[in-house]
Amino acid sequence: MNPTALASLEARQILDSRGRPTIEVDVVLADGSHGRAAVPSGASTGTAEAHELRDGDPARYAGLGVLKAAANVNTEIFHALKGMDTLDQRRLDDTLREVDGTPQLKRLGANGILGVSIAACRAAATSLKQPLYARIAELAGNPAPQMPLPMVNILSGGLHAGRGMDVQDFLAIPASASSVEDAIHIASKVRNAAAQVCAQEGIPTLLADEGGLSPGCQDGDHALRLMIRAIEAAGLRPGLDVVIAIDVAAASLQQADSTYRLAREGKTLDADDMIAMMERWVHDYPVVSIEDGLGEEDWDGWAALTTRLGQRVQLVGDDLFTTNMQRLRKGIDRHAGNGILVKVNQNGTLTGTLDTLAHARSKGYTAIISARSGETEDPFIADLAVGTSAGQIKIGSLRTSSTVCKYNQLLRIEAATGFPYSGIGALNGKGA
Repeated sequence: MNPTALASLEARQILDSRGRPTIEVDVVLADGSHGRAAVPSGASTGTAEAHELRDGDPARYAGLGVLKAAANVNTEIFHALKGMDTLDQRRLDDTLREVDGTPQLKRLGANGILGVSIAACRAAATSLKQPLYARIAELAGNPAPQMPLPMVNILSGGLHAGRGMDVQDFLAIPASASSVEDAIHIASKVRNAAAQVCAQEGIPTLLADEGGLSPGCQDGDHALRLMIRAIEAAGLRPGLDVVIAIDVAAASLQQADSTYRLAREGKTLDADDMIAMMERWVHDYPVVSIEDGLGEEDWDGWAALTTRLGQRVQLVGDDLFTTNMQRLRKGIDRHAGNGILVKVNQNGTLTGTLDTLAHARSKGYTAIISARSGETEDPFIADLAVGTSAGQIKIGSLRTSSTVCKYNQLLRIEAATGFPYSGIGALNGKGA
Protein backbone atom coordinates (compact mmCIF):
# COMPACT_ATOMS: atom_id res chain seq x y z
CA MET A 1 0.00 0.00 0.00
CA ASN A 2 1.10 3.59 -0.66
CA PRO A 3 2.88 4.82 2.52
CA THR A 4 0.64 7.92 2.71
CA ALA A 5 -2.61 6.01 2.12
CA LEU A 6 -5.27 6.32 4.80
CA ALA A 7 -5.23 3.05 6.74
CA SER A 8 -7.42 3.74 9.77
CA LEU A 9 -9.82 6.37 10.99
CA GLU A 10 -11.34 6.81 14.44
CA ALA A 11 -13.59 9.54 15.79
CA ARG A 12 -14.65 10.01 19.40
CA GLN A 13 -16.63 12.45 21.51
CA ILE A 14 -14.56 14.82 23.68
CA LEU A 15 -15.38 18.12 25.41
CA ASP A 16 -14.68 21.66 24.24
CA SER A 17 -13.73 24.68 26.36
CA ARG A 18 -17.36 25.22 27.44
CA GLY A 19 -17.71 21.60 28.56
CA ARG A 20 -19.86 20.72 25.54
CA PRO A 21 -19.29 17.67 23.36
CA THR A 22 -17.24 17.95 20.19
CA ILE A 23 -15.42 15.55 17.90
CA GLU A 24 -11.81 14.41 17.90
CA VAL A 25 -10.52 12.38 14.95
CA ASP A 26 -7.43 10.19 14.60
CA VAL A 27 -6.03 9.26 11.17
CA VAL A 28 -3.29 6.65 10.76
CA LEU A 29 -1.51 6.13 7.44
CA ALA A 30 -0.06 2.95 5.96
CA ASP A 31 3.43 3.95 7.12
CA GLY A 32 2.17 4.43 10.69
CA SER A 33 2.09 8.23 10.58
CA HIS A 34 -0.59 9.65 12.84
CA GLY A 35 -2.67 12.83 12.72
CA ARG A 36 -5.21 14.07 15.23
CA ALA A 37 -7.69 16.95 15.06
CA ALA A 38 -10.22 18.33 17.53
CA VAL A 39 -13.08 20.39 16.11
CA PRO A 40 -14.22 23.73 17.61
CA SER A 41 -17.79 25.01 17.96
CA GLY A 42 -19.26 28.51 17.82
CA ALA A 43 -21.87 30.39 19.85
CA SER A 44 -22.52 33.35 17.57
CA THR A 45 -23.11 31.43 14.35
CA GLY A 46 -24.20 32.40 10.84
CA THR A 47 -27.13 30.58 9.26
CA ALA A 48 -25.00 29.65 6.21
CA GLU A 49 -22.31 27.88 8.25
CA ALA A 50 -21.52 24.23 7.64
CA HIS A 51 -23.78 22.12 9.86
CA GLU A 52 -22.78 20.70 13.25
CA LEU A 53 -24.51 17.35 13.65
CA ARG A 54 -25.78 16.93 17.22
CA ASP A 55 -27.52 13.87 18.67
CA GLY A 56 -30.59 15.65 20.04
CA ASP A 57 -30.89 13.23 22.98
CA PRO A 58 -31.96 15.39 25.95
CA ALA A 59 -30.71 12.74 28.39
CA ARG A 60 -27.12 13.15 27.13
CA TYR A 61 -25.44 16.56 27.37
CA ALA A 62 -28.77 18.34 26.88
CA GLY A 63 -29.01 17.02 23.32
CA LEU A 64 -25.55 18.32 22.30
CA GLY A 65 -23.83 14.95 22.00
CA VAL A 66 -21.94 14.13 18.80
CA LEU A 67 -22.00 10.33 18.89
CA LYS A 68 -23.91 10.16 15.59
CA ALA A 69 -21.35 12.34 13.83
CA ALA A 70 -18.53 10.24 15.28
CA ALA A 71 -20.23 7.04 14.14
CA ASN A 72 -20.56 8.47 10.63
CA VAL A 73 -16.80 9.03 10.54
CA ASN A 74 -16.05 5.54 11.79
CA THR A 75 -18.32 3.82 9.26
CA GLU A 76 -19.46 5.54 6.06
CA ILE A 77 -16.67 8.09 5.83
CA PHE A 78 -13.95 5.53 6.61
CA HIS A 79 -15.26 3.17 3.93
CA ALA A 80 -15.20 6.02 1.39
CA LEU A 81 -11.63 7.11 2.23
CA LYS A 82 -9.83 3.86 3.09
CA GLY A 83 -6.71 3.53 0.97
CA MET A 84 -6.90 7.10 -0.38
CA ASP A 85 -3.63 9.01 -0.68
CA THR A 86 -3.69 11.75 1.96
CA LEU A 87 -1.18 13.80 -0.02
CA ASP A 88 -4.08 14.55 -2.38
CA GLN A 89 -5.89 16.76 0.14
CA ARG A 90 -8.24 18.19 -2.48
CA ARG A 91 -9.42 14.78 -3.66
CA LEU A 92 -9.91 13.70 -0.05
CA ASP A 93 -11.93 16.83 0.78
CA ASP A 94 -13.96 16.59 -2.44
CA THR A 95 -14.78 12.98 -1.59
CA LEU A 96 -15.94 14.00 1.87
CA ARG A 97 -18.34 16.53 0.35
CA GLU A 98 -19.56 14.06 -2.29
CA VAL A 99 -20.22 11.33 0.27
CA ASP A 100 -22.25 13.74 2.40
CA GLY A 101 -24.10 15.10 -0.62
CA THR A 102 -25.60 18.23 0.99
CA PRO A 103 -24.46 21.86 0.60
CA GLN A 104 -23.97 22.47 4.33
CA LEU A 105 -22.80 18.93 5.17
CA LYS A 106 -25.96 18.25 7.14
CA ARG A 107 -26.28 14.52 6.50
CA LEU A 108 -23.01 13.25 7.99
CA GLY A 109 -22.08 16.41 9.93
CA ALA A 110 -19.50 19.07 9.13
CA ASN A 111 -17.98 18.57 12.58
CA GLY A 112 -16.93 15.01 11.76
CA ILE A 113 -15.98 15.85 8.17
CA LEU A 114 -13.73 18.73 9.25
CA GLY A 115 -12.04 16.55 11.85
CA VAL A 116 -11.14 14.03 9.14
CA SER A 117 -9.91 16.74 6.76
CA ILE A 118 -7.55 18.33 9.33
CA ALA A 119 -6.37 15.03 10.84
CA ALA A 120 -5.49 13.74 7.36
CA CYS A 121 -3.47 16.90 6.66
CA ARG A 122 -1.60 16.48 9.93
CA ALA A 123 -0.89 12.80 9.23
CA ALA A 124 0.44 13.65 5.77
CA ALA A 125 2.71 16.32 7.26
CA THR A 126 4.03 13.78 9.76
CA SER A 127 4.72 11.27 6.98
CA LEU A 128 6.57 13.93 4.99
CA LYS A 129 8.48 14.99 8.14
CA GLN A 130 7.16 18.53 7.63
CA PRO A 131 5.93 21.03 10.19
CA LEU A 132 2.17 21.45 9.82
CA TYR A 133 2.48 25.08 8.70
CA ALA A 134 4.80 23.97 5.87
CA ARG A 135 2.30 21.37 4.66
CA ILE A 136 -0.44 24.01 4.71
CA ALA A 137 1.80 26.44 2.84
CA GLU A 138 2.25 23.82 0.10
CA LEU A 139 -1.48 23.24 -0.15
CA ALA A 140 -2.07 27.00 -0.31
CA GLY A 141 0.66 27.54 -2.93
CA ASN A 142 2.37 29.95 -0.55
CA PRO A 143 6.17 30.08 -0.86
CA ALA A 144 6.69 32.66 1.92
CA PRO A 145 4.96 31.92 5.26
CA GLN A 146 4.51 34.87 7.63
CA MET A 147 3.69 35.35 11.28
CA PRO A 148 0.25 36.93 11.85
CA LEU A 149 -0.77 40.09 13.71
CA PRO A 150 -2.82 39.00 16.78
CA MET A 151 -6.20 40.52 17.63
CA VAL A 152 -6.68 39.80 21.36
CA ASN A 153 -10.00 39.70 23.22
CA ILE A 154 -10.09 41.99 26.26
CA LEU A 155 -13.79 42.70 27.04
CA SER A 156 -16.72 40.47 26.11
CA GLY A 157 -20.51 40.65 25.98
CA GLY A 158 -23.15 39.29 23.62
CA LEU A 159 -23.44 35.52 23.30
CA HIS A 160 -19.89 35.11 24.62
CA ALA A 161 -20.82 36.49 28.04
CA GLY A 162 -24.49 35.93 28.80
CA ARG A 163 -25.53 39.21 27.16
CA GLY A 164 -23.68 41.25 29.80
CA MET A 165 -23.11 43.83 27.04
CA ASP A 166 -24.94 44.27 23.76
CA VAL A 167 -21.75 44.40 21.68
CA GLN A 168 -19.95 41.07 21.69
CA ASP A 169 -16.21 41.80 21.91
CA PHE A 170 -13.68 44.61 22.30
CA LEU A 171 -10.18 43.55 21.27
CA ALA A 172 -6.65 44.96 21.46
CA ILE A 173 -4.36 45.01 18.42
CA PRO A 174 -0.68 45.54 19.36
CA ALA A 175 0.11 48.17 16.71
CA SER A 176 3.71 48.89 17.68
CA ALA A 177 4.82 45.26 18.07
CA SER A 178 7.70 44.03 15.94
CA SER A 179 7.14 40.30 16.44
CA VAL A 180 4.53 37.84 17.69
CA GLU A 181 6.42 37.58 20.98
CA ASP A 182 6.32 41.36 21.37
CA ALA A 183 2.64 41.48 20.38
CA ILE A 184 1.66 38.86 22.95
CA HIS A 185 3.58 40.70 25.67
CA ILE A 186 1.82 43.98 24.84
CA ALA A 187 -1.59 42.28 24.78
CA SER A 188 -0.85 40.58 28.10
CA LYS A 189 -0.12 43.95 29.70
CA VAL A 190 -3.42 45.36 28.41
CA ARG A 191 -5.39 42.29 29.58
CA ASN A 192 -3.90 42.47 33.07
CA ALA A 193 -4.43 46.23 33.27
CA ALA A 194 -8.06 45.83 32.16
CA ALA A 195 -8.73 43.53 35.12
CA GLN A 196 -7.22 46.11 37.48
CA VAL A 197 -9.22 48.98 35.96
CA CYS A 198 -12.45 46.99 36.25
CA ALA A 199 -11.66 46.16 39.88
CA GLN A 200 -11.02 49.85 40.59
CA GLU A 201 -14.42 50.72 39.13
CA GLY A 202 -16.08 47.98 41.15
CA ILE A 203 -17.42 46.22 38.07
CA PRO A 204 -17.38 42.46 37.41
CA THR A 205 -14.28 40.69 36.12
CA LEU A 206 -15.96 37.39 35.29
CA LEU A 207 -14.37 35.26 32.57
CA ALA A 208 -16.23 35.10 29.25
CA ASP A 209 -16.18 32.16 26.81
CA GLU A 210 -13.05 33.32 24.98
CA GLY A 211 -11.15 34.32 28.13
CA GLY A 212 -11.95 38.03 28.03
CA LEU A 213 -13.43 39.99 30.92
CA SER A 214 -17.20 40.43 31.14
CA PRO A 215 -17.70 43.83 32.79
CA GLY A 216 -21.35 44.28 31.79
CA CYS A 217 -20.86 47.81 30.43
CA GLN A 218 -24.02 49.79 29.84
CA ASP A 219 -23.00 50.79 26.31
CA GLY A 220 -20.20 50.65 23.77
CA ASP A 221 -18.75 53.97 24.84
CA HIS A 222 -18.26 52.75 28.40
CA ALA A 223 -16.45 49.66 27.10
CA LEU A 224 -14.27 51.76 24.80
CA ARG A 225 -13.38 54.12 27.64
CA LEU A 226 -12.38 51.07 29.71
CA MET A 227 -10.19 49.91 26.84
CA ILE A 228 -8.45 53.31 26.69
CA ARG A 229 -7.91 53.29 30.46
CA ALA A 230 -6.50 49.77 30.32
CA ILE A 231 -4.08 50.65 27.53
CA GLU A 232 -2.87 53.72 29.42
CA ALA A 233 -2.66 51.83 32.73
CA ALA A 234 -0.40 49.33 30.95
CA GLY A 235 1.98 52.20 30.14
CA LEU A 236 1.04 52.15 26.46
CA ARG A 237 -0.28 54.77 24.02
CA PRO A 238 -3.80 54.34 22.62
CA GLY A 239 -3.73 54.70 18.85
CA LEU A 240 0.03 54.23 18.65
CA ASP A 241 1.05 51.17 20.67
CA VAL A 242 -2.40 49.62 20.79
CA VAL A 243 -5.47 50.08 18.58
CA ILE A 244 -8.94 48.63 19.03
CA ALA A 245 -11.11 46.12 17.15
CA ILE A 246 -14.82 45.58 17.81
CA ASP A 247 -16.97 42.52 17.10
CA VAL A 248 -20.54 43.82 17.13
CA ALA A 249 -22.11 40.43 16.22
CA ALA A 250 -25.06 42.41 14.91
CA ALA A 251 -26.96 39.35 13.68
CA SER A 252 -27.63 38.45 17.33
CA LEU A 253 -29.09 41.96 17.88
CA GLN A 254 -31.29 42.01 14.78
CA GLN A 255 -35.05 41.74 15.17
CA ALA A 256 -37.70 40.31 12.85
CA ASP A 257 -38.38 43.78 11.44
CA SER A 258 -34.64 44.19 10.60
CA THR A 259 -34.03 46.74 13.36
CA TYR A 260 -31.31 46.20 15.96
CA ARG A 261 -32.21 45.95 19.64
CA LEU A 262 -29.60 47.17 22.14
CA ALA A 263 -31.29 45.80 25.25
CA ARG A 264 -28.74 47.07 27.76
CA GLU A 265 -29.13 50.60 26.40
CA GLY A 266 -32.88 50.30 25.94
CA LYS A 267 -32.57 51.36 22.28
CA THR A 268 -33.81 50.09 18.95
CA LEU A 269 -31.80 51.25 15.95
CA ASP A 270 -32.16 50.91 12.20
CA ALA A 271 -29.21 50.28 9.89
CA ASP A 272 -28.51 53.99 9.43
CA ASP A 273 -28.45 54.48 13.20
CA MET A 274 -26.05 51.56 13.59
CA ILE A 275 -23.74 53.00 10.94
CA ALA A 276 -23.82 56.40 12.62
CA MET A 277 -22.94 54.77 15.97
CA MET A 278 -19.97 52.94 14.45
CA GLU A 279 -18.83 56.07 12.62
CA ARG A 280 -18.82 57.94 15.94
CA TRP A 281 -16.78 55.17 17.58
CA VAL A 282 -14.19 55.40 14.82
CA HIS A 283 -14.05 59.18 15.20
CA ASP A 284 -13.83 59.21 19.00
CA TYR A 285 -11.59 56.18 19.70
CA PRO A 286 -8.66 54.40 17.98
CA VAL A 287 -10.96 51.80 16.41
CA VAL A 288 -9.42 50.28 13.28
CA SER A 289 -11.51 47.13 12.73
CA ILE A 290 -15.24 46.38 13.04
CA GLU A 291 -16.61 42.86 12.61
CA ASP A 292 -20.23 42.06 11.77
CA GLY A 293 -21.39 45.63 12.25
CA LEU A 294 -24.72 44.76 10.59
CA GLY A 295 -26.82 41.65 10.11
CA GLU A 296 -25.90 38.77 7.82
CA GLU A 297 -28.63 39.53 5.25
CA ASP A 298 -28.48 43.33 5.47
CA TRP A 299 -26.59 43.62 2.17
CA ASP A 300 -27.76 47.17 1.46
CA GLY A 301 -26.73 48.26 4.94
CA TRP A 302 -23.31 46.64 4.51
CA ALA A 303 -22.80 48.47 1.22
CA ALA A 304 -23.70 51.77 2.90
CA LEU A 305 -21.40 51.01 5.85
CA THR A 306 -18.54 50.21 3.48
CA THR A 307 -19.08 53.43 1.56
CA ARG A 308 -18.99 55.43 4.79
CA LEU A 309 -16.13 53.72 6.61
CA GLY A 310 -14.39 51.33 4.23
CA GLN A 311 -11.51 53.68 3.45
CA ARG A 312 -10.79 54.27 7.12
CA VAL A 313 -11.22 50.94 8.90
CA GLN A 314 -11.29 47.21 8.32
CA LEU A 315 -14.90 46.01 7.97
CA VAL A 316 -14.95 42.26 8.57
CA GLY A 317 -17.64 39.80 7.56
CA ASP A 318 -18.05 36.77 9.84
CA ASP A 319 -21.74 35.80 9.89
CA LEU A 320 -21.95 37.76 6.65
CA PHE A 321 -19.57 35.46 4.75
CA THR A 322 -19.32 32.31 6.95
CA THR A 323 -16.12 31.30 5.10
CA ASN A 324 -18.44 30.42 2.20
CA MET A 325 -17.33 31.10 -1.37
CA GLN A 326 -20.81 31.92 -2.66
CA ARG A 327 -21.52 34.43 0.07
CA LEU A 328 -18.08 35.98 -0.31
CA ARG A 329 -18.61 36.44 -4.04
CA LYS A 330 -21.98 38.07 -3.38
CA GLY A 331 -20.36 40.40 -0.86
CA ILE A 332 -17.63 41.37 -3.29
CA ASP A 333 -20.23 42.08 -5.98
CA ARG A 334 -22.26 44.17 -3.53
CA HIS A 335 -19.17 46.02 -2.20
CA ALA A 336 -19.93 44.73 1.29
CA GLY A 337 -17.01 44.96 3.71
CA ASN A 338 -13.30 44.78 2.99
CA GLY A 339 -12.22 41.86 5.19
CA ILE A 340 -13.22 38.28 5.94
CA LEU A 341 -13.08 36.24 9.14
CA VAL A 342 -11.92 32.72 8.29
CA LYS A 343 -13.17 29.84 10.42
CA VAL A 344 -12.49 26.31 9.21
CA ASN A 345 -15.58 24.86 10.87
CA GLN A 346 -17.80 27.34 9.03
CA ASN A 347 -16.58 25.84 5.77
CA GLY A 348 -16.19 22.18 6.69
CA THR A 349 -12.99 21.21 4.83
CA LEU A 350 -9.43 22.49 4.71
CA THR A 351 -9.23 23.01 0.94
CA GLY A 352 -12.61 24.73 0.90
CA THR A 353 -11.28 27.12 3.54
CA LEU A 354 -8.07 27.72 1.60
CA ASP A 355 -10.03 28.45 -1.60
CA THR A 356 -12.25 31.00 0.13
CA LEU A 357 -9.29 32.69 1.78
CA ALA A 358 -7.36 32.87 -1.50
CA HIS A 359 -10.32 34.38 -3.36
CA ALA A 360 -10.86 37.02 -0.68
CA ARG A 361 -7.23 38.10 -0.82
CA SER A 362 -7.21 38.14 -4.62
CA LYS A 363 -10.00 40.73 -4.44
CA GLY A 364 -8.14 42.93 -1.95
CA TYR A 365 -9.97 41.77 1.19
CA THR A 366 -7.97 41.38 4.37
CA ALA A 367 -8.20 38.01 6.15
CA ILE A 368 -8.29 37.04 9.81
CA ILE A 369 -7.92 33.40 10.81
CA SER A 370 -10.25 32.93 13.78
CA ALA A 371 -10.94 30.57 16.64
CA ARG A 372 -14.44 29.84 17.97
CA SER A 373 -15.89 30.45 21.42
CA GLY A 374 -16.04 26.69 22.01
CA GLU A 375 -12.41 25.73 21.46
CA THR A 376 -10.12 22.77 22.09
CA GLU A 377 -6.42 22.31 22.84
CA ASP A 378 -5.77 21.80 19.12
CA PRO A 379 -3.52 24.67 17.94
CA PHE A 380 -4.28 24.06 14.24
CA ILE A 381 -5.31 27.63 13.41
CA ALA A 382 -1.88 28.95 14.44
CA ASP A 383 -0.26 26.81 11.74
CA LEU A 384 -3.05 27.76 9.33
CA ALA A 385 -2.42 31.49 9.83
CA VAL A 386 1.32 31.07 9.30
CA GLY A 387 1.08 28.65 6.38
CA THR A 388 -1.35 30.84 4.45
CA SER A 389 0.32 34.16 5.41
CA ALA A 390 -3.18 35.36 6.20
CA GLY A 391 -1.76 38.37 8.03
CA GLN A 392 -4.04 38.39 11.08
CA ILE A 393 -5.27 35.95 13.72
CA LYS A 394 -8.06 36.20 16.29
CA ILE A 395 -7.69 33.56 18.97
CA GLY A 396 -9.36 34.89 22.11
CA SER A 397 -7.79 36.24 25.27
CA LEU A 398 -4.59 35.25 27.04
CA ARG A 399 -6.45 32.95 29.40
CA THR A 400 -7.48 29.26 29.39
CA SER A 401 -5.53 26.41 27.81
CA SER A 402 -7.72 26.26 24.71
CA THR A 403 -6.64 29.74 23.64
CA VAL A 404 -3.16 29.98 25.16
CA CYS A 405 -2.08 26.77 23.36
CA LYS A 406 -2.53 28.60 20.04
CA TYR A 407 -0.50 31.62 21.16
CA ASN A 408 2.17 29.21 22.38
CA GLN A 409 2.24 27.50 18.99
CA LEU A 410 2.81 30.86 17.31
CA LEU A 411 5.70 31.51 19.71
CA ARG A 412 7.22 28.11 18.87
CA ILE A 413 6.96 28.67 15.14
CA GLU A 414 8.44 32.16 15.35
CA ALA A 415 11.34 30.96 17.49
CA ALA A 416 12.05 28.00 15.18
CA THR A 417 11.79 29.81 11.85
CA GLY A 418 12.36 33.53 12.19
CA PHE A 419 9.56 34.10 9.67
CA PRO A 420 8.78 37.78 9.04
CA TYR A 421 6.00 39.35 11.10
CA SER A 422 3.00 40.84 9.29
CA GLY A 423 2.51 43.58 11.86
CA ILE A 424 0.03 46.42 11.61
CA GLY A 425 0.54 46.52 7.84
CA ALA A 426 -1.77 43.49 7.64
CA LEU A 427 -4.65 45.95 7.99
CA ASN A 428 -3.81 47.32 4.52
CA GLY A 429 -3.37 50.78 5.95
CA LYS A 430 -6.82 50.87 7.56
CA GLY A 431 -6.45 52.95 10.71
CA ALA A 432 -2.72 52.25 10.85
